[in-house]
Amino acid sequence: MAVTVLYIGGYSRSGSTLLDRMLGQLPGYLSTGELGYLTTHGVEQNRRCGCGARFLDCELWTRVGRAAFDGWDSPDAQELARLYPQVTRHRYLPFLLAPATHPGFAGKLRRYAGLLGRLYRALETVGEARVVVDSTIDPSRALVLRHVPGIDLRVLHLVRDSRGTAFSWTKDVVMQDSVDEVVHKGTLPPRRSALHWAEFHLVFHGLSVLDGGQLVVRYEDVVRNPRAELTRVAGFLGDELDPETLGFVEPGAVVLAADHTAVGNDMRFRVGRVPLRVDDQWRRDLPARDRRTVTALTWPLLKRYGYLDDAP
Repeated sequence: MAVTVLYIGGYSRSGSTLLDRMLGQLPGYLSTGELGYLTTHGVEQNRRCGCGARFLDCELWTRVGRAAFDGWDSPDAQELARLYPQVTRHRYLPFLLAPATHPGFAGKLRRYAGLLGRLYRALETVGEARVVVDSTIDPSRALVLRHVPGIDLRVLHLVRDSRGTAFSWTKDVVMQDSVDEVVHKGTLPPRRSALHWAEFHLVFHGLSVLDGGQLVVRYEDVVRNPRAELTRVAGFLGDELDPETLGFVEPGAVVLAADHTAVGNDMRFRVGRVPLRVDDQWRRDLPARDRRTVTALTWPLLKRYGYLDDAP
């Protein structure tokens, strides 16, 4: 039986880690974080898991590595790391859509996809999961997953107001998961962020045309009405949620248990009651010139997602 993989895709700094962790509170759902960066951040850099332990010391990820590859130091795990940059890049989007046009790339993709299939199967088994949640976000990862054998891929297309993500990208923070060196999250100018935002979402719309079956979810709706949005996501996967299942959702907050998100936003280290509020600081602090630029560059999709109808 195929492993159900719920892929949260869209553009970064859109609340994907929060949604991933909220879904991970549901019975049978395993929150894994940005699984696409597992080999770089986890295996190679040995950063901290969401549980607090370093990746290679984490009990769950150790068991997953053994089940999938006979350990993270095995030749197969090393091949997974080696193939990652040779397959999962935006420059390879045309080949990911039509691998037959480049036989050499197709061979690498086939091998990489086969290794990923073993990883997802191990996550299902070790994590005792019916649904593996992967919030890597990047559209190139979604295109890779289309070729992974033995998984039932479901795409949740997460969107956030482009002006909110553009403002978030202007803020640099130090990542809490890095132990051996200081790692900055990095920044982007609003114009560049807006162009990336549009590109990423357009690729997901194209993927929806090819495969269908996507569920579009707005970050702002998740924060304002988490019960309704979690119920909608579960329904997308054929599950019905009862009130007890959503007991971790409180008025204006969610209560989150520790999990094993391998990579993601630093909020993955927060345990207990986490207040929910829409992060709309951009409305006050994004300079008017940048706001106009981002709005102009992303206007068609802002309208499609209903953001131009929101109150200022």
